[in-house]
Amino acid sequence: MSIAPSPSKRTRRGSGAVTLHEVAQKAGVAPITASRALNSPDKVSPDVLQRVNQAVQLLGYVPNRLAGGLASTRSRLVAALVPTMAGPVFLQTVASLTQALAEKGYQLMLGQTGYADPQSGEDLMLEALIGRRPDGIVLTGTLHSAQARQRLRAAGIPVVETWDLGDRPIDMLVGFSHEGVGRSVAKFFHAKGWRHWALVAGDDPRSQRRQQAFGQAALEFGLPPVAVVSVPAPTTLQSGRLALRQLLQDQPAVEAVFCSSDLLALGVLTEARAQGRAVPGQVAVMGFGDLDFAADLEPALSTVRIDGATMGRQAARFIMERAEGREVVQPVVDIGFTLVERSST
Repeated sequence: MSIAPSPSKRTRRGSGAVTLHEVAQKAGVAPITASRALNSPDKVSPDVLQRVNQAVQLLGYVPNRLAGGLASTRSRLVAALVPTMAGPVFLQTVASLTQALAEKGYQLMLGQTGYADPQSGEDLMLEALIGRRPDGIVLTGTLHSAQARQRLRAAGIPVVETWDLGDRPIDMLVGFSHEGVGRSVAKFFHAKGWRHWALVAGDDPRSQRRQQAFGQAALEFGLPPVAVVSVPAPTTLQSGRLALRQLLQDQPAVEAVFCSSDLLALGVLTEARAQGRAVPGQVAVMGFGDLDFAADLEPALSTVRIDGATMGRQAARFIMERAEGREVVQPVVDIGFTLVERSST
């Protein structure tokens, strides 16, 4: 006479996977309670959450997110696309976005579109992402191909564009005005009495918009045209050094340099010191981004501060409100920017 295996043993023999039912048994709760603890931890008591988490750790359980997503029509997965994961400027936004989502049981998947052909890279990634139906997509910038805009609107997936402002958002938008940054730095330089300006800028579209506004403001002030050195994005310390070297050869009268990133500005400062040029006595330097090292340089770097953490949290809030069926009353948020004056100017 044979003895039939228990249901739990039969499941384990078939797939080798620990089941949610086993987690619930170990935690001493109903399977639906265990599921709620894993998918909506804010809806169970701290005691239940602790017991379920301990059972998960002891058993090595990994939830089947695909099955759960099919059952609930929600994946609890959010995708974010950035131009580069190597540069530090987007890290604060990604970190705060990740944390804010995780606190509510969502996970972030990060993709890199690149700078060489950002629209093409974004199109390819969106084609792969949309079919997997994430609960939301966070994009960098507002410049997208017509195909990307059409696909995103047709999919009905909540979309948040970041690091920019524009009058034609796909869905929701949180960022700041790059033209406003360029004009504000120009006003600052003009107030200082400097007449010969230069700009060292990456060749990405957002940097170029700051560049155009900065150069236009110089002409409106009746100043000579801004000397511009364009470098490949993502920008580096080395490209900043090479750019200042070129500037001083071609435009030795340059008094102030606006850089499209703090890394470029660090390169400019390094090259100025190597050439014996006093900063700010002979040439003033302004960066962009207010990265962690900016205040600790010698001289400390003047820069434009962008609150990337606030941008990430707001993007997460937008996605979760829409994914949970709540109305977003104000779908466009301008977080602004702050011009931070330090010793380099």
